[in-house]
Amino acid sequence: MSRQSIAVITGATSGLGLLAAIELAKRGTQLVLTARNEKRAEITRNIIKDIAPNTKVDFFYGDLSLMVDVSRIGNEIKAAYPQIDILVNNAGLHGFEQRITKEGFPEMIAVNYLAPWLLTHTLLTSLINTKNARIVIVASEASRNHGELKLPEDLTNTTDFTDKESSMIYGKTKLLNIMFTGELGRQLDVTGVTANALDPGFNVTGLGRELGFSSVLSRILKFLHIGDPRKGADIIVRLATDAQYQGVTGGYFKVGTGKPIIPIHPGDDTSMQNELWKSTENLLRQRGYLE
Repeated sequence: MSRQSIAVITGATSGLGLLAAIELAKRGTQLVLTARNEKRAEITRNIIKDIAPNTKVDFFYGDLSLMVDVSRIGNEIKAAYPQIDILVNNAGLHGFEQRITKEGFPEMIAVNYLAPWLLTHTLLTSLINTKNARIVIVASEASRNHGELKLPEDLTNTTDFTDKESSMIYGKTKLLNIMFTGELGRQLDVTGVTANALDPGFNVTGLGRELGFSSVLSRILKFLHIGDPRKGADIIVRLATDAQYQGVTGGYFKVGTGKPIIPIHPGDDTSMQNELWKSTENLLRQRGYLE
């Protein structure tokens, strides 16, 4: 009897993450999900169980803006699941003002980039223990509006920004996701584990919860038949499961067509990708989040 596939998904209590979790559950995948609290987890569990009653759903609790929580969650998952088939780094936010975490990091950088980097690093052993495990990272074409990339300064820059400038910071975090994916793909090349990023399209999900007009915008997009989060969830699931992407690594793929996207510079610059990796590793080690 073959072992049931296990998928770890962040940000699965709403939006794209929840839709991807449901689709994987329908395919018989065991789910390991992160949540901020038990109430959100219980609602999510009930939604998934209504659609796929036989699915095993396990939750690990913490705040993904805090690296101490990310590290703890990662180690708890690693201890409980020595083999992981799929890791989906989906959790993200677009903050419209600068917020600094209790650990001193800019919040958007912490949640959108440092958290997936650290969680992936912590779970690598469990992923490598599984033949042909896949890592999927939700990036965005918002990365094309990223301003000027400065390393390592951008990882700890807590300067205030306006609503308008927030889009550039968000875009920068998504550029970092693409660059991280490229370097991760190379580093895992001999292990059989693959890593790919994706653009989920324009979706008004939990990501836009700070946008005052998001509910109105959501209705307009629905009327125009654009911004369907199911399309974003579809490319996540395809990268995680389809034979088409078996052995494909370090790529960045388009919602809908599933075709490769050439990222904006320096997204595809291997030397900059490596510099980002080293800067991130040094930062997290200096702050005590890496052994």
